[in-house]
Amino acid sequence: MKNRLKLIIIVAVILIVAVLIALPKLSSSGNQAPVQKNMNAPLPVEAHIIKAETLANNVITSGSILANEEVELKSEESGKITNIYFREGGNVKKGDLLVKINDAELQAQLEKAKFNLKLLEDREYRQKVLLEREAISQEDYDVSLNELNVVKAEIELVKAQIDKSEIRAPFDGVVGLKSVSEGSFVNTTTIIATLQNINPVKIDFSIPEKYAGSVKVGDPINFKIVGRDEIYTGKVFAIEPKIDPLTRTLKIRALYSNPSRDIVPGSFADVELVLNKIDDAFLVPTHSIVPELKSQKVFLYKNGLAVPQKVEIGIRTDQRVQITSGLNEKDTIITSGILQIRPGMPVVISEFK
Repeated sequence: MKNRLKLIIIVAVILIVAVLIALPKLSSSGNQAPVQKNMNAPLPVEAHIIKAETLANNVITSGSILANEEVELKSEESGKITNIYFREGGNVKKGDLLVKINDAELQAQLEKAKFNLKLLEDREYRQKVLLEREAISQEDYDVSLNELNVVKAEIELVKAQIDKSEIRAPFDGVVGLKSVSEGSFVNTTTIIATLQNINPVKIDFSIPEKYAGSVKVGDPINFKIVGRDEIYTGKVFAIEPKIDPLTRTLKIRALYSNPSRDIVPGSFADVELVLNKIDDAFLVPTHSIVPELKSQKVFLYKNGLAVPQKVEIGIRTDQRVQITSGLNEKDTIITSGILQIRPGMPVVISEFK
């Protein structure tokens, strides 16, 4: 009796285990058809229809604002300042007297030379009359004439020294803050103030060497100053004739008229150089490009399928790439799900971008 009961229990356990093993297989076989059906369903994707657009080939870089002309005001001679004629931050014209150095001694020398000049002029005149009468020799007259010419040269020398005691504006501009006062003793190294012409201003910046053949004098630039939202426009007026071998960049200088003088030299500038414009460019999102070993490709949407198409690319912007070859206007390219797509795979467009 006991052996029979054991046999029944063993058989029951075997049946229960067999049922537990069979249930998952039955369940998976029942769901197999829907899974296979889902694998063949079209993949939802986003798309973009190709059309001709205007593409500006711009280079973004940084630069610095410089004064059109700038000079440190220094004296050519050592001495005491007797007068300062400019106002700090004021406008001056070319040739205006800005600073006067003491020239009392030079003025005295000039007066002395002028007295000698009068005396020698009278003497030279008398000697000339005597020479015409043959009362003196030519040699005697030449000595008098030479003495006269020497005094004239001395006067010119003193005048030149007096000119060095005056500091005049070399160009129109704005005088900065002075570092000396009247009565100060200055020498040839003392910086009295600075003078700057800020109408117009210069914008110095550099671009990578690959653009060296594309930039030319007259090209427009747009730039912004830190802390301001306004966009200013200038033009390239000078290009460095060589590429910097250390940075592999080309230095460029542009001009901005600065009529209101609100652009201050020394400012940092964000510069956009406009090299050229393409009116009929084909542009696609950067992420739609699939790189290959020696080429690039995109996926076109044709008759519900993803069809690969080799392309050649041109100018890149932040978010888009120019296609120079391989696409036609009104082609539909796929812009999402690129990693999941395989050639010939069925797709359905969920949204156009």
